[in-house]
Amino acid sequence: MSKINSYRFPFVQIIFWGVALVVAVGLFISIRAFTTCWRLTSLPGISPNSCASENINALETPVFANNQDLATSTEEPSVPEEIKYPTWDGGSRINILFVGLRGGDPAEEDCPFCTDTLILLTVDPITKTAGMLSIPRDMWVNIPGFGYSRINTAWSLGRGSKLPGGGPTLTMKTVSYFIGVPIDYYVQVDFDTFIDVINLIGGVDVYNDEKLILDPVSHGKDFPKVKLTCCGVRHLNGRTALAFARCRHVEQGCKDGDVGRAKRQQKVIFGIRDKVLSPENFPKLLAKAPKLYNTFSAGIHTNLSLDDAIKLAVMMRDIPKDHIRNAVIDNNMVILDNVILAGQNASIMRPLPDKIRVLRDEIFTSSGPLGPIAQGDPVALMQADGARVRVLNGTSTAQLDSRTGSYLSQQGVLVTELGNSKAYSRTTIILYSSKLYTLRFLVNTFGITSSTQILIKLDPTQTVDIEVRLGNDWTKNLPDGY
Repeated sequence: MSKINSYRFPFVQIIFWGVALVVAVGLFISIRAFTTCWRLTSLPGISPNSCASENINALETPVFANNQDLATSTEEPSVPEEIKYPTWDGGSRINILFVGLRGGDPAEEDCPFCTDTLILLTVDPITKTAGMLSIPRDMWVNIPGFGYSRINTAWSLGRGSKLPGGGPTLTMKTVSYFIGVPIDYYVQVDFDTFIDVINLIGGVDVYNDEKLILDPVSHGKDFPKVKLTCCGVRHLNGRTALAFARCRHVEQGCKDGDVGRAKRQQKVIFGIRDKVLSPENFPKLLAKAPKLYNTFSAGIHTNLSLDDAIKLAVMMRDIPKDHIRNAVIDNNMVILDNVILAGQNASIMRPLPDKIRVLRDEIFTSSGPLGPIAQGDPVALMQADGARVRVLNGTSTAQLDSRTGSYLSQQGVLVTELGNSKAYSRTTIILYSSKLYTLRFLVNTFGITSSTQILIKLDPTQTVDIEVRLGNDWTKNLPDGY
């Protein structure tokens, strides 16, 4: 231990985790040379200007030759007899934010870089479980550095203010503070890329329980409206799946506005998962990877490294569908209200924190607001995390940091740094990365009882994952002998 004192339609990029995490990275497993514009830089880094990662209008729209569906091609690639898939070697829960931008023409849209879709995915590599939470775009939240506004303005504010990391980083921070969990990665998928990927896998099957009139669009062109009857499993191609997922108007038969739309999005996500991860499709899609990279790489933007994305895609294949929890923050968890934004009346959702916290815990935890889904020995789970911990003395008690460090080390905690901090009456824990098993262990160890004693400050530049600032409440609780 060291000593230290697009486009015109809303939510044009949807169904993100299914496309970006499962399909895109799975398809690209044998491609390694394209990392420059895959957004591999760590948060708060900024991609090279040549990649134009945030200029939605500058994206080159991928189009299949002659509008043919590659999935129906008679030319079948050879499938290796045995594929050795890479495995995820991390022990911590991974949280990924999937973002959909309006991406319209700035001359026509009032907020072309506002996010109309926010889906937070969590994956637990230890227990092979996952969760998915949809956040409505009109949620009234505190955007760091800008005050309260709709959550969908965070990307635009970060981009327009040229903050480090731009729109992605500010959106991740905003969602992280609102939900109360750290976010490791973001993924944004282009409108037409989604359509083409759905067509590539031969469409998706979803259960529809409404009478809908869908308005399909593909590559900037309108198509005849599609009537979707109730009730049963319906097969959707790319543009129909997009229309199904974006439908939110009553005149189309789509009920419950943005909440209903979020539920339809999740239906399509599960449809993508079922199709892509099926044993008969997954190896074939991998075999097509060399053909597909040039088509899709321009439409997917993420800070997730290629190697980790590939491993996560393979891990998702091993998570049973009934081990994936999914939910939407609905009208029962908010108060519908109106405010004046930019001189105009705007509808907002004022969150009811207690109700949203309960829902958050159902998706991300199993034993309270800080407990990961995984069940088992807390010490073993903490050690599997491999979290680096810094212990700082915020009291007048001499050497409390080193004594506490010795105690924690005896419990199996990886204490790597010691030091002093300003005075604290209550012990406070700061989470710099997604090490929730270690966090839960430390919360129990120090008897943390209030969420105000836990701060989430995502910072990949930190030399530790968690920082413990000892308060006066700990001086009498440190076991004898330390």
